[in-house]
Amino acid sequence: MIKSFRQRLEQLSCSFFSAVVFYTILPLPDDWVGNWERMARWCSLIGLIIGLSLGLGDIGLNYGFIPPFTRSALIIAVWLALTGGLHLDGAMDTADGLAVNDPTRRLEVMRDSATGAFGAIAAMVILLLKTAALSEITEYTWLCLMLAAGWGRWGQFMAIALYPYARETGKGAIHKKNLRLPQDMVVSLIPLLACSSVLGWLLSWWKVILIVFGCSAIALVTGYYFYRQIQGHTGDTYGAVVEWSEALILCMLTGYF
Repeated sequence: MIKSFRQRLEQLSCSFFSAVVFYTILPLPDDWVGNWERMARWCSLIGLIIGLSLGLGDIGLNYGFIPPFTRSALIIAVWLALTGGLHLDGAMDTADGLAVNDPTRRLEVMRDSATGAFGAIAAMVILLLKTAALSEITEYTWLCLMLAAGWGRWGQFMAIALYPYARETGKGAIHKKNLRLPQDMVVSLIPLLACSSVLGWLLSWWKVILIVFGCSAIALVTGYYFYRQIQGHTGDTYGAVVEWSEALILCMLTGYF
């Protein structure tokens, strides 16, 4: 029984570390990774870890007397670097695809690695929204970053769980193929609810409910929107869900912090 528990723990840790390597640029030893099948369940937790890391960086820059807007721009730059631009690249390809009037050609355009005008515009808007919103948040920035990064990746998980994959093959197909419901959904949601419960110590409960509802609604609606545009999802639209959800959630949180 102890051996079985140890094996299960090793499988879980390997799955988590594999997800860290896949979703970020953080290097880990080769013998820590290799279980790529059910990485999507860790999206939310990885988002929270990224958000907390960025929050600690923001606190450090604040002690260095860096002005709010400059500090926010630096945090967004680090945020982009931590993920290797993975999600932003998907948002850019998605924007280029949606710019095509013919729905049957959208997947073909999204497959092209060259960035078009609409992709560049989408990237600029996303980065501007994140920087401006973050500079307007005057307290508990670390928590806001955790909420945005965590719920944004939960939106990606729900897009994987709820909607078909639009291509027969692709980098994101492995997520859909190996998902297990409802247990993976529980794993993705528990860390977010635990993080959101911290709000109860800072705000009135009705505001906490509004924030949780707003974060989840933004994540779900964003995933549904991209599904409607191409009647499915791809690795690119998963990235677009993350980026747009993060940006819009940060904008929403400016009204509370």
